[in-house]
Amino acid sequence: MPDWPFVEYRTLSSSERSAFSMGPFGSKITKENYVAAGVPVVRGVNLARGIFVDDDFVYIEPQKADELIAANVAPGDLIFTHRGTIGQVSMVPRRPRFDRYVIGSSQVKTRLAESVAVPEFYYYWFRSPEGQRSILANASTVGVPGIATPLTSIKGLRVPLPPLTTQRSIAEALGSLDAKIAVNDRIAAAYEGLFQAKFTALGTTVEGDCAITELVEFNPRTPRPAQGNAVYVDMAALPTRQSSIRTWAYRPPKGGSRFQNGDTLLARITPCLENGKTGFVNFLNEDETGIGSTEFIVMRSKKGVPPEFSYFLARDERFRKNAIRKMAGSSGRQRVSAADAAHFFVHRPDSGQLAAFGAEVEVAFRHLRSLMEESRVLERLRDMLLPEVMSGRLRVKDAEKIAEEAI
Repeated sequence: MPDWPFVEYRTLSSSERSAFSMGPFGSKITKENYVAAGVPVVRGVNLARGIFVDDDFVYIEPQKADELIAANVAPGDLIFTHRGTIGQVSMVPRRPRFDRYVIGSSQVKTRLAESVAVPEFYYYWFRSPEGQRSILANASTVGVPGIATPLTSIKGLRVPLPPLTTQRSIAEALGSLDAKIAVNDRIAAAYEGLFQAKFTALGTTVEGDCAITELVEFNPRTPRPAQGNAVYVDMAALPTRQSSIRTWAYRPPKGGSRFQNGDTLLARITPCLENGKTGFVNFLNEDETGIGSTEFIVMRSKKGVPPEFSYFLARDERFRKNAIRKMAGSSGRQRVSAADAAHFFVHRPDSGQLAAFGAEVEVAFRHLRSLMEESRVLERLRDMLLPEVMSGRLRVKDAEKIAEEAI
């Protein structure tokens, strides 16, 4: 460990009132408070994978957010999960989608005095092995995992206090990798916006006399995975706004949906369907079969129809509204069946226009795949550098050079 002094985390607090604060008690925000648009509520799903997922929110009225002013968070605030997936920590980005947010009942916010503490440095510190150990040292795993006396425990965490210039250098070195990943994400979003418009231009979004099952198969027959562990995609891995599935695991192929490259995975259960969880499969080996949640509908374009057609269909507003309208089941566990989602009629696309769309989107998605592969490499590099530079095994200047060469 570098020769840095350690201090209690509370000593880095901003002088603002409620700079360190817990989220509202459960009775302060209930489902009855949720509205279609307003101030987003940050939950554990928004802190997944160690980044701030600026999407997939529930919302409350601005007046309700004003009542919970201590739980309001802004750019640069660090957010910890104290109940459930403990160890989660993220930072509200400097350029967020919304002006403000409210943390949920399972979160703690911390706002630092930036004259002595660089929030980005402490974000990376708490993601390092040493930082994670300090958080988990206060954890209880009896029942629902949680941090005992969460606000007091987080205030009392021992953290390093390197010189401000060192904090900035480390944050910039690691942040440069995250910045490149963010650039790749913006390029991907631009691609998808462009081709969603081109998909609409095919006329397929208009109701017609062509059953969608003439163009797309729903839950098609797919060979079992080879023996041994298979690629497994869970619901948390499905994106809400883009096509790329960035994380997956491996497990024995015991049930679940089956898919291959070129398939689209559509979440069929509430609230995942309403939130837009949909992904395009392009990361498997040739002829490899992956498995996923039983709450996926697998969509596969028929012969002569571009594979990406199914993905943009799944993102189409009319198609999604039709699927949501046909959901059934008990409150909170409603889902749409593949048969009901497939009962959908469109205007038959012109074959020449469809072929032209397919040729263009194939090139774009090939580039998109290379961008996402680059992002995964950068994520692995960042996660490798993080413990090395925080422990002092790697000099800050060397970390800066490695990051610079990588991007």
